[in-house]
Amino acid sequence: MTNRLSHPRVRHAALSVVSLAGGVSLAVIPAATLAISARIFTLAETGVIAVAIMVATFVGQVTFAAVVESRLSSRAADRRVTFPVWLAVTSLAAALGVALNYRNPVVLCVALPVLVASLEVGRGVSVAERLDRREIWASASVGAGALIGVLSAFAGFDWGLIPVVAGIFAATCVRSIPVPHVASHREGAATAWVVADVGITGIVFPLLNTLILTVLGPADAVLFTAISTVSGLLAIPLNFLRLRLLKEHSRSDVWVSVGSLVLAVMALLVFEVLGFFSLLFGSSWTIQSTLLPLLVACAWRAASLAPTLPFTALRRMGHARLVTTLRAGASALSFLLAGLALLSQNIAWVFAALFLAELLSGAVYEIARRRVVRAEALGESDRATPQDGLA
Repeated sequence: MTNRLSHPRVRHAALSVVSLAGGVSLAVIPAATLAISARIFTLAETGVIAVAIMVATFVGQVTFAAVVESRLSSRAADRRVTFPVWLAVTSLAAALGVALNYRNPVVLCVALPVLVASLEVGRGVSVAERLDRREIWASASVGAGALIGVLSAFAGFDWGLIPVVAGIFAATCVRSIPVPHVASHREGAATAWVVADVGITGIVFPLLNTLILTVLGPADAVLFTAISTVSGLLAIPLNFLRLRLLKEHSRSDVWVSVGSLVLAVMALLVFEVLGFFSLLFGSSWTIQSTLLPLLVACAWRAASLAPTLPFTALRRMGHARLVTTLRAGASALSFLLAGLALLSQNIAWVFAALFLAELLSGAVYEIARRRVVRAEALGESDRATPQDGLA
């Protein structure tokens, strides 16, 4: 038994599971923030905060792309990443600002992009560099802060945001511990294409939620954010897989992520049946039936696995420009289909449109990957000489 557990593949898979589980702490912050806000702010203010959460997620994704993903997508560098000091300091200041002004929704909306960006980059660095022990402590701090904050809000206290930002503050300090390596130099062209790629893709959801807020009102905007946040639990294994595959291909990480995806779907359905989400989000979750929208949202998240494998393969091969072009088309398609689905005035159809767009994107990415592989194989064949063949 000891020999089996000490096998490199078993250890690798075990560490992957632990690191992947820590991603729950990142996913609970938007949910905890929305749940607490629904209990201390007005519906109109909560609707704006719901959009701010989507904007914060977008800013976090772009910052992650510039700091982490651009370095992992470079073929010329050794792909090392670190947690920037400037982001850590900014995050600590934002957490302190919310703690001192927790009754002010404007302060929260301003601080959220910084806090989420810090969480995204900090966790991304830990996962990519396999800093598993410090990530366990950082994730535990964030999760504990979110739990205490939500329970405080349930108990009727209006300071529930303080434990949330305190947990982020502690996690930022842990992730700021120096490491022996330095960050790799970024390729200017690759960085520009990667950031543009993530920016084009990520802007869809803040724009879509703003459109929902305008067309359907704050209640539906809050519900859309709530369901997106809850189904975001499925994004944890998918984001983990993408990050690991950008570094190098790993079958064990693929299987760990797929298994976690199945377990996450089952857990969400159990929580929905037991009424956990209606307790967490209150009236914003019960304004209409949520089981069908949640199921469709889970299908949408799971469908993201289809483009992940060819996407990361293209990135590792250095085709950042091609990926950006493909993702721009996929983002436009997602927004167009979701916008048309809004005509039904039913959130479930919006998620169905996003699900369809994800499947179509996966097919396009795979076609592009096969063409690139074929073209590179032909190129190698053309450059080979008879002597090369004999050798």
